[in-house]
Amino acid sequence: MVPMGMKRLGTALVFACLVGLLATPVRAQDLPVFDAHIHYSQPDWSVHSPDAILALFDKTGVRWAFVSSTPDDGTVRLYDKAPDRIVPVLRPYRTRADMGTWTTDASIVSYVRERLQRPIYKGLGEFHLSASQAADPTVRELVTLGARHGLFLYAHTDAAGIEELLRLYPQVRWLWAHAGLGEPFEAVARVADRNPALLIELSLKSEVAAAGQLDPRWRDLFLRHPDRFMVGTDTWITPQWARFPEIQATVRGWLGQLPRDVAEKIAYRNARKFIGLP
Repeated sequence: MVPMGMKRLGTALVFACLVGLLATPVRAQDLPVFDAHIHYSQPDWSVHSPDAILALFDKTGVRWAFVSSTPDDGTVRLYDKAPDRIVPVLRPYRTRADMGTWTTDASIVSYVRERLQRPIYKGLGEFHLSASQAADPTVRELVTLGARHGLFLYAHTDAAGIEELLRLYPQVRWLWAHAGLGEPFEAVARVADRNPALLIELSLKSEVAAAGQLDPRWRDLFLRHPDRFMVGTDTWITPQWARFPEIQATVRGWLGQLPRDVAEKIAYRNARKFIGLP
């Protein structure tokens, strides 16, 4: 019979090992990644086939992706090839010309309604707008469609813009593209702290880990809000696909500087939970 003191010691050691495992940095190269910012738009189609894109995902460990495209046909092409990996997000742009006019263009609403007849989408976006455009008529219509279909909305805007959207439309879920892109850390942290329902995506946010070293301020923010961030690439132009392995390696480099549980959440768990997957 094992003495009671030895049993307690053994239990304590096992518990300590488990805590230590969770607190240590993860082997980032082994993490599956959910890339929360992929576009497969018309200029890409003649350069990279859907099979080539999926092979690139395999090579870089990208298991799932939010995909939106201009026009939406690119997203559908990828989804039809890999419906278990591609999460379609409907962008309200038929061409890049729509980017600057969509918030007041009523024909965009008809386009979105028509595309939503195929029930494959999990979100609407990524779309660009400023705080002053947040109440424009097509934005209001998009929010109504998002609420009706249970979709999240994916906004490319600054700190003032995302907070105005959250104020005007609390009835839908919001994903903030690029953490505001040009917004300084202080603005991102302020938005994150004040808006607990907001999810934040980090593509093109190079200052998170300049020269490969995770910024201590960002590390603290991730530890403070581990359930709120996602990683992404943003293949906004075709040359981004050539940089895809480098971008993924960079992301994995700073994920590896986080505790295991936090790295897993940012790498893929938060995105899966956001759309209701285990």
